[in-house]
Amino acid sequence: MKTEFVEIKTITALHNFYDCAKPKHPLISFINLKEISTVNFKEDETHYRLGFYSVHLKGLKGQMKYGKSIYDFDEGSLVFTAPNQVVTATKSNVDNEGWGLFFHPDLLHGTNLDRKINKYSFFHYDSNEALHVSEDEKIILWDCAENIKREYTQHIDKHSQGLIINNIEMLLNHCDRFYDRQFFTRAKVSHDTVQQFERILLEYFAQDSLIELGLPDVKYFAAQLCLSPNYLSDLLKRYTGKTTQEHIHLQLIEKAKSLLWGSSKSISEIAYELGFEHPSHFTKIFKTKLGKSPKEFRNLN
Repeated sequence: MKTEFVEIKTITALHNFYDCAKPKHPLISFINLKEISTVNFKEDETHYRLGFYSVHLKGLKGQMKYGKSIYDFDEGSLVFTAPNQVVTATKSNVDNEGWGLFFHPDLLHGTNLDRKINKYSFFHYDSNEALHVSEDEKIILWDCAENIKREYTQHIDKHSQGLIINNIEMLLNHCDRFYDRQFFTRAKVSHDTVQQFERILLEYFAQDSLIELGLPDVKYFAAQLCLSPNYLSDLLKRYTGKTTQEHIHLQLIEKAKSLLWGSSKSISEIAYELGFEHPSHFTKIFKTKLGKSPKEFRNLN
């Protein structure tokens, strides 16, 4: 059966869906969730696709699954979505506690934030990788959001867009800081995840040949650890200084060096054995990482 989506493309459409007052600005809105109605939410699990960015603070009591572990949270969770990402919900799990900041990508056109918003990788995390904030952090974020609302609800002038964008960026920078804090306050869990990743990586490359399976990608390891690719790369970068892709390439090079020095197989045979469809691609990666071609490396021995 084909999956059906409820499309909510604009801020006005969002207000209509929430059955709340007309938006004060066509491209941005800050909504207290106590003011929304759930009348348009469906009872069954439904997929919603939003045409804008959202920063959603939800009240949370009890337990929440985060990766493969269960944690108790009392103070709230912050979820981020980018345009055209899908949110799945039922009427029963809609929470009327908290707030949402929603802004359309058209608001950012031509601004510095438009050029750098992809650096906020939490917009591409999975929902089980929400940001869990303390009471003090919630106050900081509320103040930022209130400043944004104050700018777009008062008389619009030539300074309005710049001030709105500056305040959005300030809020996102605070979220960036809080995410960094979250990695380190869960150091034990993060360290365990790094160790699991390293074990899975070594086991993958310990196979005699990768001809059948091919080279692993970032999504493969993220799926094995029940994390999103961006979150895994961010975690590894913070704890090891290298992204997931860099770890894959390093392990690939180590296996290639072993084959180059420990066998008489041709460069092409080694490339195929490592999962490359084209030997030239293997040669390019090897030379990029070591500064020498596979042939030059072999001749050093």
